[in-house]
Amino acid sequence: MPIAYDKTSQTITLHTDHTSYQMKIGPCGFLMHTYYGPRITGDMSYAIAWGDRGFSGNPYDAGTDRGISADVMPLEYPCEGSGDYRYTALGVRRADGPSGCDLRYKDHRIDSGIYTLDGLPCLHANEADPADDPSTLTVLLGDESTGLHVELLYGVFPHADTITRAARIVNSGKNPLILQNAASASVDFLGGEWDLIHFEGRHCGERTPERLHIRHEETRIGSRRGTSSHQNNPFVILADRRTDEDHGSCMGLSLLYSGSFCCSAAMDQFGTVRIAEGIQPERFDYRLEPGEAFETPEAAMIFTDCGLTDLSHKMHNMINDHICRGPWAKRSRPVLINSWESMGMDFDREKLLRFAKKASGLGVEMMVLDDGWFGERNSDYAGLGDWTVNEKKMGGSMKSFAEEIRSMGMKFGIWIEPEMVNEDSDLYRQHPDWALKIPGKKPVRGRYQLVLDFSRSEVVDAVFDQIAGLFDECRPDYVKMDMNRSLSDVCTAAAGEQSQGKILHKYVLGVYRFMEKLLARYPELLLEGCSGGGGRYDAGMLYYCPQIWCSDNTDAIDRLQIQYGTSFGYPQSTFGAHVSAVPNGCTGRTVPFFTRRVVSLAGGFGFELDLETLTKEEENEVVRQIDDYHTYSDLLMGGLYYRLTDPVANREEAAWMTVSEDKSRALVSIVSLNRRGGQPLRFLRLKGLDSRRMYEDTESGEVFCGAALMAQGIPLLSLEREYEARRIFLREV
Repeated sequence: MPIAYDKTSQTITLHTDHTSYQMKIGPCGFLMHTYYGPRITGDMSYAIAWGDRGFSGNPYDAGTDRGISADVMPLEYPCEGSGDYRYTALGVRRADGPSGCDLRYKDHRIDSGIYTLDGLPCLHANEADPADDPSTLTVLLGDESTGLHVELLYGVFPHADTITRAARIVNSGKNPLILQNAASASVDFLGGEWDLIHFEGRHCGERTPERLHIRHEETRIGSRRGTSSHQNNPFVILADRRTDEDHGSCMGLSLLYSGSFCCSAAMDQFGTVRIAEGIQPERFDYRLEPGEAFETPEAAMIFTDCGLTDLSHKMHNMINDHICRGPWAKRSRPVLINSWESMGMDFDREKLLRFAKKASGLGVEMMVLDDGWFGERNSDYAGLGDWTVNEKKMGGSMKSFAEEIRSMGMKFGIWIEPEMVNEDSDLYRQHPDWALKIPGKKPVRGRYQLVLDFSRSEVVDAVFDQIAGLFDECRPDYVKMDMNRSLSDVCTAAAGEQSQGKILHKYVLGVYRFMEKLLARYPELLLEGCSGGGGRYDAGMLYYCPQIWCSDNTDAIDRLQIQYGTSFGYPQSTFGAHVSAVPNGCTGRTVPFFTRRVVSLAGGFGFELDLETLTKEEENEVVRQIDDYHTYSDLLMGGLYYRLTDPVANREEAAWMTVSEDKSRALVSIVSLNRRGGQPLRFLRLKGLDSRRMYEDTESGEVFCGAALMAQGIPLLSLEREYEARRIFLREV
């Protein structure tokens, strides 16, 4: 059974194919966390050390037993006010001032099937694997003094080795309560030396791995920007200090949330390491009226004792099988060309059609019209919010333009940024109260735009109706949904309490509702997420968008590091990766066309360049790149991804490979980063092959033993210049 309750030991154990997660109803009704790791049997509470600890207070109902203390026990959902002085998952304040609660076990229930959350993304059952039937555990905790009840929700996906967590917090009392913190998951590990691996960054430089040793001081990362952000990512790894790509214990924790978040990790005074993640508690003050409930976002957890590569493979499979939905979840995406880097907003119909015709002649399958097609949108300073076609600029309706694109044998895609508004727009002039602003204060602008108040359903519906009115006519095959600033001046003009935390959360729910409405109305639509590139690259967005624009930085060498970091928690099928022009607009760097091809050959392949400026040889290269994508797309969409080098620490080469699940095929990619005179002979060891099989390099015709390729590797002397690339396709013979 995936979920088992032992009445004698008072333990509840969740089992996946390879792991176990256990909790225990402890003394005084405290719900203790006893274990998460490789699959086990029995009661793991023997590992808890009991005893009187100075300055660690005891619950009143413990009487004279000083060995019972929330300050030292490993707890399943720790709360502030129970005597636990560590980072807690729940903080609640009474409306009349005092803070604190004391959660105790009340009951639990085991159900087949998986729970859902209202308006929030959740893992779903894998339709392709009916045998992988998920189960739900609901544990009820209660606080007598406030009437607060917390339903801890656990989903078990056995074949995916995944356990999900969320909490439904209900005010069952007679007075209002204020939530000050409501984490999605908290896990205590008894003993060990642990590191936190998180993924820091910035606009045009997202998701660089940073490994921090967890000590007694609290390590906290997150976002206060209203989005999951370029600066930190809501996927983190807790790893044993000795863990590397191929060995060691590690836990991946991915929050399905696209707003402000917080992850905390610290070792307590007695060596227990606690990691917790959820909504950012800063500025979070969510008022719960009597009878009202609040649901936290879902967190997905995977544990392995086989290293970081195995963790990544499990995370990738979990996202592909249980998060991404719809017809494009596992399909190869059309090769596209985007108008932005070629012409920005400076275009007319003739220029666009000439651009599209050239692309079609080279085999491009979809033309995407980026920013500048609506309202008076000829610069960043006007037009956002007016989702009506500028027919003068477009030379007619969008419907007729889309028909012309399709007559060339291509699909039609379009760019939108529905959450934003310019002050110079008809929408803002009619509804200035629809933007987030603080009365009496000049707002902070970002890209000269303000943020629409998507916490209000009437704003979401009005923007959606305007955009849907256009889409009903032109029926786009693809939509790139962008979002180009962080949130500030978080204040709503709607009646009611001005709670920043409530508005920020309801804003995220509004974004999710907009996308859900879009997909319901256009079920065949390919929706790509974007926030200045990778500023909202999270598992919550992937529930709606099977691919996300990886970064606004399209420089192939910078992309090596960005895609490397992204690969730890997200499958390459979700990468939006395009070949762009050189010198690169972001870095000024010039990289060979073939190298740009190798780096961009990921899930969502396309181009960001002016095809009319290409030489004949470069045009031929475009054709070869498209052929390449079609040759390998099934492997890249469904294969196992291996990181062969670390391009952050190793500045010699970046190398990675994708291996088919049956190990019959593999695509190896290598890019030279730094050449020196008298370069020593080095070898690149491959991974994931079958040691007993023979593999042919389809370009050279040479045949190799799988064991040799993984033990000795391949020599790297053929890479003679910086930024030169090599690609090897191996096929079983």
